[in-house]
Amino acid sequence: MELLLIVLVMVALVVGAVASTVRIVPQARRYNIERFGRYRITLQPGLNFVIPLVDRVNTKLDVRETVYSSNPRPVITEDNLVVNIDTVLYYQITDPRSAAYEVANYLQAIDQLTVTTLRNLIGSMDLESTLTSRETINARLREVLDDATGKWGIRVNRVEIKAIDPPASIKEAMEKQMRAERDKRAAILHAEGKRASLILEAEGTRQKSILEAEGNQQARILEAEGEATALERVFQAVHANDADAKVLAYKYLEMLPSLASHGNSFWVIPGELTEAMRTVTGAFSDNASSMRPAKVSENGDARRTPPVPSPRDAIEQAEHEAAKAVEAAHEESARADRIIG
Repeated sequence: MELLLIVLVMVALVVGAVASTVRIVPQARRYNIERFGRYRITLQPGLNFVIPLVDRVNTKLDVRETVYSSNPRPVITEDNLVVNIDTVLYYQITDPRSAAYEVANYLQAIDQLTVTTLRNLIGSMDLESTLTSRETINARLREVLDDATGKWGIRVNRVEIKAIDPPASIKEAMEKQMRAERDKRAAILHAEGKRASLILEAEGTRQKSILEAEGNQQARILEAEGEATALERVFQAVHANDADAKVLAYKYLEMLPSLASHGNSFWVIPGELTEAMRTVTGAFSDNASSMRPAKVSENGDARRTPPVPSPRDAIEQAEHEAAKAVEAAHEESARADRIIG
């Protein structure tokens, strides 16, 4: 019985010793092994063997890319404003030995280095530049951190500023400024729209006036061309029919009363009236002198022509017609004056 107990104890010890020599490292993990307190090796993922009671695991590190978000830190800008800046850091362990033995706490070291770098950068910039230069700040932070953490076995892949919080009074002032800018842009857009509307309306009125003037001009041109054509046809008809002087003189005297029918306040007797009367007299005289003698019939009886008025009678008749025309013209002028008055 005692022998069996001793055997079981020995088997347990052997199993424990064998189990302590085996180390299984998960994927994306690294184990730093120390032998008698001194770094010996870094175990890779998979099955590994160590010497029990001699080798021990000092640190277990994750070599995947890790996100570290720092707490908001107060930073003073160049224009003496305190802003709280919150950063996000993306890093990865590339050398587990250096990460474990070159720095005591690499996260704290990275955090403090980020704060000091931000204070140096933001201290040389005003608030407006800080708010609008995030890309510049991120690039500068990544450059400084990557250079400092290289010897720690850490690679900084990316640094982002998550938030920049100015004081409440500055936020209120910025909101007022933004509201004023929006009101200004709205007023400018409204004024530009009104200006464009007035310009379009003026151009439309101008085009309308131009078209109306062109229409009136075209109408007058057509009317003048029509009158010219009518006069030309009348002139051609007179010359084609070979009107004698008596007809022309009569038409001339016939047109005298119509001179006062156009609303004129006075009436002028043309100077050609005497010439017209002479023409009428000459026409009647020529007519009287050109009358042929009486024809003799076959029976020998002479037929007498109808009596022809003498020149004096023709002149008196023409003077009478002219006087009547003048009187009619005076009446038309007086009627027109009454209408105008």
